[in-house]
Amino acid sequence: MQIKNLVLGIAIIILTMFVTIYGINTFYASPEYSDFCSEGRPILKLIDDQERVCPAVCVRMYQLENGVCEFNGCGSGCGPDGLNSFDTLEQCEIGASGVNCNDLFEEANKIYSRNVFLIALPLGILIITLGAYLFALESVGAGLMGGGVGTLIFGAGGYWRYADEWLKFILSLIGLVVLIFFTYWINQKLSKDLFKKKKRK
Repeated sequence: MQIKNLVLGIAIIILTMFVTIYGINTFYASPEYSDFCSEGRPILKLIDDQERVCPAVCVRMYQLENGVCEFNGCGSGCGPDGLNSFDTLEQCEIGASGVNCNDLFEEANKIYSRNVFLIALPLGILIITLGAYLFALESVGAGLMGGGVGTLIFGAGGYWRYADEWLKFILSLIGLVVLIFFTYWINQKLSKDLFKKKKRK
């Protein structure tokens, strides 16, 4: 492969990964920590190192009183504390349920990572297949195949820590079989093309 084709191939790998990763993130946003937990503002201020008070300002928030979430239009200047007062109604309801907001965020992240993997897997295989068929243009074919592999790594990378060992084994095995198949197919194609060129001479 000539230097210019190598550079073009690397550029195609990078841009293919950018398009797929940013495309997925654009149309399928990841969960935000602030949707589940309050922002951790300082709760109290010390005066004379003894008396604990809050500044006399209005901070709108939802308050949890007797297991019921109520909106306070001019709440404490301390702001939401994630225990009895919250930024949003959803956060307050999470607090009322007694479930840890971090656990809910982690579960939402797990589901998101799994779904991204399920999107990236067929997309990566499709890009690799497209690259294999366009291998006559070596830099384009190799670049697309590299971008497809990068897409697979992106999809698997986020979900890998949540996956069971048996699933990791199966995914690795499938990836290996697909890679061997494409390597064999490309080499066969290149050998046939080389044989045809020699025959014409």
